[in-house]
Amino acid sequence: MSQTVTAAPTRILVVDDDADLRELISGFLSQNGFDVQTAAQGRDMEKILARGDIQLIVLDYMMPGEDGLSICKRINEQGGPPVIMLSARGEEIDRIVGLELGADDYMAKPFHPRELLARIRAVMRRREARNGNGEKSPITHFFNWQLDNIKRTLVRPDGIQVALSNAEFELLRVFLDRPGRALSRDQILDYLHGPNTDSFDRAIDVQISRLRKKLSDDANEDIIRTIRGIGYMFKPLK
Repeated sequence: MSQTVTAAPTRILVVDDDADLRELISGFLSQNGFDVQTAAQGRDMEKILARGDIQLIVLDYMMPGEDGLSICKRINEQGGPPVIMLSARGEEIDRIVGLELGADDYMAKPFHPRELLARIRAVMRRREARNGNGEKSPITHFFNWQLDNIKRTLVRPDGIQVALSNAEFELLRVFLDRPGRALSRDQILDYLHGPNTDSFDRAIDVQISRLRKKLSDDANEDIIRTIRGIGYMFKPLK
């Protein structure tokens, strides 16, 4: 007699010093099929992450002690799970900094729990598609560079490894999947964060500038080209 195997629920960690908000988010996500853990600060978060089973983090921007930006940067440097950052600071520059440090998405408080749910599902779909059957090879070669799509690491033609944040990795994949195609900023935002995102054009410009610097060498200074009046294009692969 065959048995039906049920997939384990996605395990999410909510990190916020506001106990009422932690309870609200945790309760809503649990009702929608997620396994939710909570932490009030970075120290508590580290203990939970040490178990190695957290698949996504919902992280508050401003907390006592170590702030969310510093935590987000460290998670990215360690190759940790995707991060959705929450903040009462809705200014454009704050969103840019959050995305620049590797947040997969950014939401301004207050927000509707259903919007957070939709963004969590979108981030997980993108991550699963990237790590699953949609990736033809674990290694992508371009202009003598190598991108490891499993370890999410980049190696230069001279063999030196280049550190990429999660956001930079996803941005590079957007271009690698569409070589020789002019992409507008809105298209890039859609590929990265899904439709109806409230991210800003300037955030894309900043991330592309940082990625260009990491991809720059004597032979490939214009590997990501600016197309006047349209946006950007990744140089066609040879």
